[in-house]
Amino acid sequence: MKQILQNLKTGETKIEEIPCPQAGRGQLLIRSTCSLISAGTERMLVDFGKANWLDKARQQPDKVRMVLNKIKTDGIAPTVQAVMNKLDQPLALGYCNVGVIDTVGKGVHHFQPGQRVVSNGKHAEMVVVPENLCAVIPDNVSDEEAAFTIIGAIGLQGIRLIQPTLGETVVVTGLGLIGLLTVQLLLANGCKVIGIDFDSEKLALARQFGAETINLSTGTDPIAVAMNCTQGHGVDAVIITASTKSNEPMHQAAQMCRKRGRVVLVGVTGLELSRADFYEKEISFQVSCSYGPGRYEANYEDKGLDYPIGFVRWTEQRNFEAVLAMLASEKLNVKPLISHKFSILEAESAYKKVSEDKSVLGILLQYSDQPDANTAKKAQAVSYYAPKVQASEPVVSFLGAGNYASAVLMPAFRKAGVLLNTVSSGAGVSGVHAAKKFGFASATTDSNGVLIDPATNCVVIATRHNSHARWVLEALKHKKHIFVEKPLALTLEEVEQIQSQYEKTCSEGFHPILMVGFNRRFSPLVQKIHQLTRPLELTMVMVATINAGFIPPEHWTQDLEVGGGRIVGEACHFIDLLRYLAGAEITNFHVSVATASGKRLGDCASITLEFSNGSVGTIHYLANGHKELAKERLEVFVGGRVLQLDNFRKLTGFGWPGFSSMKLWSQDKGQEACVKAFTDAVKQGLTNPIPLGELWEVSKRSIEIAEAANG
Repeated sequence: MKQILQNLKTGETKIEEIPCPQAGRGQLLIRSTCSLISAGTERMLVDFGKANWLDKARQQPDKVRMVLNKIKTDGIAPTVQAVMNKLDQPLALGYCNVGVIDTVGKGVHHFQPGQRVVSNGKHAEMVVVPENLCAVIPDNVSDEEAAFTIIGAIGLQGIRLIQPTLGETVVVTGLGLIGLLTVQLLLANGCKVIGIDFDSEKLALARQFGAETINLSTGTDPIAVAMNCTQGHGVDAVIITASTKSNEPMHQAAQMCRKRGRVVLVGVTGLELSRADFYEKEISFQVSCSYGPGRYEANYEDKGLDYPIGFVRWTEQRNFEAVLAMLASEKLNVKPLISHKFSILEAESAYKKVSEDKSVLGILLQYSDQPDANTAKKAQAVSYYAPKVQASEPVVSFLGAGNYASAVLMPAFRKAGVLLNTVSSGAGVSGVHAAKKFGFASATTDSNGVLIDPATNCVVIATRHNSHARWVLEALKHKKHIFVEKPLALTLEEVEQIQSQYEKTCSEGFHPILMVGFNRRFSPLVQKIHQLTRPLELTMVMVATINAGFIPPEHWTQDLEVGGGRIVGEACHFIDLLRYLAGAEITNFHVSVATASGKRLGDCASITLEFSNGSVGTIHYLANGHKELAKERLEVFVGGRVLQLDNFRKLTGFGWPGFSSMKLWSQDKGQEACVKAFTDAVKQGLTNPIPLGELWEVSKRSIEIAEAANG
């Protein structure tokens, strides 16, 4: 199928052939009929991509500070690589989609195949969207009209925040698509509306809908006009839908408001507020969040948990439905807002128009509705060449093409000289990008197809944590060698199931290499520590301090059902590292967890490990530190000597005959060596690079420690 992608590094907008996504649980697979280009938002993305490096930096000063901090702690090379990889990721454009439901996923109860729906799906021939981000289109609303629903919901949410009443005077600053839809919705609500803009054509449309207007290009004083229209009292509220770096819209909004007026920002403006503007009149100010309650909430959008209507009357989905009802009753007229129509095949011309013509409003993209085209759209794989498979050589396929997979694992496997066969990703976009960048033979959205492919003998599992155990079990059943990014599993039961299936696979005559991505033990500096300490055979005391950094509680890694929490998902690295250096089993552990307001903070913990040889290790895993401090530090005390490892860049010895320090040009956490150990084991028929007993032990202990930390 065809999809529109944006390259943020070059600004190039292009049509790409992408494998068709599949409807997962709680999702709809929709065949697109048309979609609307959001001129303001998408022009901003295109312009950002076309900007030079200096202008990109100026537009994102917060990101520049993050880059400078990373250079201090990790060095220039890893930082440049991380920035380039981030900018190289293609961005799927669009969020105003109309189409017909092709397939409903499991757990979907309120939609049926064949229904016409609006969604915030991308500009693509087929899109997968969670059910709470979709709404059924009334019969008397055309597809082209329905395409304005999502934009209308953005304006509607801003209106709901100012809570207008019949007869109030409301100013709309910025008469782009959102502004003109907001004008109509306010008029339907019984308000007197004043529209402000520089564009005479947009002002004419606002007047056509029934608003009074102020043309800023003529030098008219908007504050004087607003006061004149309200007998000197000031307007009741201002909704700002403009996109500008200037602070002037905010200043004007405060100046033209009455005492205790309301200002809501829907668009993007400068926010250097004058305290006097707001203080003297006690003006309230609020920023509107997209389509309404539920936006960016994983439970609502991803898990499909709706808010009860008695408690949250207007969710984002119910806002969609409200806009559709306004279209059906003809109280909202979007036909004058359609300025251009393009086929999806003409998308590059459409975006050129968006970029060059600042006066454009609604640009519609239309999709083919021919049966033979639909068959092609649903292809779940895109092939680039036929791989030449050689016996006993690693033929590697990836499940997952996220940031870590594409930034770290794929380059490491390519460097190891293996044949990269297929990469699977959920939406298809990241998989296609990875396939072209690293030379995979094909990209797909069918992960099961990867496992049954006889050409693939090695599978890399780099999906979200809650799917690791399932894919490991399936890969073992299909007799594949497995590299699974940590963790191996999220529950003790899953680890037991993997152990059992591994033994069963071995009993059937195939002895798979199973590697968990515990790469720290493969770092050259850790290998040096091991080389220095192992001959001593003395009790060690180890202290690892991890300045992990804050991750919001709503992030998927913090979700115990999806990511397992940060101890299972990340601190497991250091449990494995200390287990490796101690060279003995973990016999006991203790966890101390920080609390705030009586709540346990699972990502601020001190973990003490006791080993069978008398050694002790402590891991301080902390999320409440500062980014300028290096992320990882390890100290090893043994036999009157000390080794100090700083962020996998420098190792310093105290009291070691013949060794004082070892420094690397750039940070090396052992990822490449970890991958090479796995591929060498497959090539040469070696034993597991990390002994299976240690994999089971570390995986189980990590889960037990996480359970203790979470109470």
